[in-house]
Amino acid sequence: MKQYLDLVRHVLENGEKKEDRTKTGTLSVFGYQSKYDLRAGFPIITTKKILFSAVVRELLWFLKGSTNINDGLKEYTPIWNAWADGEGELGPIYGYQWRKWEKFIWDEKDKIFRRSYIDQISQAIDLIKKNPDSRRIIVSAWNVADIEKMALPPCHAFFQFYVINGRLDCQLYQRSADIALGVPFNISSYALLLSLVANDCDLTPGYFVHTLGDAHIYLNQIDGLKEQLTRVPKALPTLKLAKKPVLEINFEDVQLIDYQHDPFIKFPIAV
Repeated sequence: MKQYLDLVRHVLENGEKKEDRTKTGTLSVFGYQSKYDLRAGFPIITTKKILFSAVVRELLWFLKGSTNINDGLKEYTPIWNAWADGEGELGPIYGYQWRKWEKFIWDEKDKIFRRSYIDQISQAIDLIKKNPDSRRIIVSAWNVADIEKMALPPCHAFFQFYVINGRLDCQLYQRSADIALGVPFNISSYALLLSLVANDCDLTPGYFVHTLGDAHIYLNQIDGLKEQLTRVPKALPTLKLAKKPVLEINFEDVQLIDYQHDPFIKFPIAV
């Protein structure tokens, strides 16, 4: 995972001080891209411990279309707790947009618009299988009409699949990238999503391309990242998946084999 350490080093050396919503302050650069080849191993940070079980739980929660932390997430990870309301609800965030993007269809008979939904994940998988050369295999979480209803607007906003020579690639555009806490999680989450879709579509998972907008390090996270830069990356682990459709995968169907890592580094979270 040299690519991640290169990102950290780049922002520490070239980032400019910038104020932010949390009032913590950041070092920030705008526009950065990393590329991870899943054929070389599963891309998960090895210079600190990443709780892979939480990565899996959150992704499966998204894929169910869930928006409430009480729906199989809260008991396993506190990732979303700080943003949820008293009932555990987060509004129409990622899972809702991925699986139930709202649309309205004109009913000619009754002369009214009727609410309907678009399952973007199912559509993307169907397009990969039926028209793999398409340049429109896209899933977006950035629904302008719903932003104000969300507890937190999507950071990882838009991703696209690309099929070539039996290989499936995925590029993510992430508008806001918390390098210490969010980005390591995002890398593994989207590598897992790419692997699940490739598994469903009988393709080899290839490149995960991570494109960042505002890539930032909070000022109170600098020391922890400097410590991480002193560590040497270890060999990447292997991902093993049950042969199932994406939307039928359970937690027990995902295994990470031989994950070696340095100790956990505790970073403060900016809310």
